[in-house]
Amino acid sequence: MFWTVTLSLLEGFWMTLKLFGLTLAFAIPIGLVLGLGSMSRFKPLKKVVELLVWVIRGTPLLLQLIVIYYGPGLIFKMGSFWGSGATGRFVATLVAFVINYSCYFSVIYRGGIEAIPKGQYEAGQVLGMTKSQIFFKVILLQVIKRIVPPMSNEIITLVKDTSLARVIACYEIIWNAQAFIKSDGLIWPLFYTGVFYLLFSGLLTIFFGWLERKMDYFRV
Repeated sequence: MFWTVTLSLLEGFWMTLKLFGLTLAFAIPIGLVLGLGSMSRFKPLKKVVELLVWVIRGTPLLLQLIVIYYGPGLIFKMGSFWGSGATGRFVATLVAFVINYSCYFSVIYRGGIEAIPKGQYEAGQVLGMTKSQIFFKVILLQVIKRIVPPMSNEIITLVKDTSLARVIACYEIIWNAQAFIKSDGLIWPLFYTGVFYLLFSGLLTIFFGWLERKMDYFRV
């Protein structure tokens, strides 16, 4: 029975890993775009981005999942807006996670960029560098150093937030564990999922600790 449970949880954990990896792949660059948008001198763009970030940060991810999954189909009178079956549920879940974490990452990016002293921009201009050269060759590397701790915290939180995907029947690891409660009356598979989360979170903690040490040459 142990191996049956383990294989089922591994199958669910693969779904968790896919959701985690794809969320980061999309949310990290989109978050940077939103962060720059929130600092834009073009007022309408800045206000729209600030409103989006305020709404997303002010409402639960669980609510966002439900609204994004069911909302478009109800509004546009389409039964399967995101597609049918498990694929459609996964796409809707991914969209919700990407929007949510992009907004959180945008705030972290903005804080990191605004923490860089203005004198460094001016020094770059004196040296004849363009704005893009100053940003990518001088500012961005220091921003990365500053944002690693808060980003690592959000990324580890993402590992645990993936469990919310089960609210729209996305078969992640906890969903698979709960199935054994209904079919076999077993509670221990639910606790067993904690081992997967702890190991994955532990590996990420070690990785981010190593990354912070590698970037110690930026004394900011």
